[in-house]
Amino acid sequence: MQSLTPDPKARYTSIYGALKKIMRTEGFWRPLRGLNVMIMGAGPAHAMYFACYENMKKTLSDVFHHQGNSHLANGIAGSMATLLHDAVMNPAEVVKQRLQMYNSQHRSALSCISTVWRTEGLGAFYRSYTTQLTMNIPFQSIHFITYEFLQEQVNPRRDYNPQSHIISGGLAGALAAAATTPLDVCKTLLNTQENMALSLANISGRLSGMANAFRTVYQLNGLAGYFKGIQARVIYQMPSTAISWSVYEFFKYVLTKHQLENRTLF
Repeated sequence: MQSLTPDPKARYTSIYGALKKIMRTEGFWRPLRGLNVMIMGAGPAHAMYFACYENMKKTLSDVFHHQGNSHLANGIAGSMATLLHDAVMNPAEVVKQRLQMYNSQHRSALSCISTVWRTEGLGAFYRSYTTQLTMNIPFQSIHFITYEFLQEQVNPRRDYNPQSHIISGGLAGALAAAATTPLDVCKTLLNTQENMALSLANISGRLSGMANAFRTVYQLNGLAGYFKGIQARVIYQMPSTAISWSVYEFFKYVLTKHQLENRTLF
């Protein structure tokens, strides 16, 4: 839905219509293309992400607001965690998006990696890294600040409460996703549609970074282009962040409880 220059056979007007058309014309499993490469990257990326966030949040909270919760600390900690997370996930995101494009020439994640490496070099996997950070740093800042704020409202004692973690996580993800959709459209342009977009806009050379991507999006689709796929993005991020936070808080509770029990025993 974010494609600025879609094939006539791949024009979608709604989320349901897109899924229905994709499965009918390209096969039932087509919407899951790229799942394997995302699973491979998600484990180490999220391990570094939450470990960095917890440590930086504690350190910075002591600096900004001694023994209390600081929204500024939460935002900065989330931004720093994003640097590590995206260093792992950016290549996976490039491969996933190329596999998911309509009529993609790539038949598997390995063939996509091989082709991109051979024809475009290592830099192609990180061409949108700075753009990804430009998007994800504000996304994660909004995400973490909103999550921690909502937890203060619905779970002030910060106990393990699955319902509060799911609600706070889902709402935080939805707000952050909607606010950063224009940046996501530009990232998709850099990852998947650079050559076609340049030819349609009569631009020579290459797109280099967010400023050029923003200009190209406006040239091709105007202001509306910045919000392509916003519904799909919000609907994707809400369960994603709700599941992520609820699973994380569950294991944090279990592991902390286990450590306390061991200390009591010994």
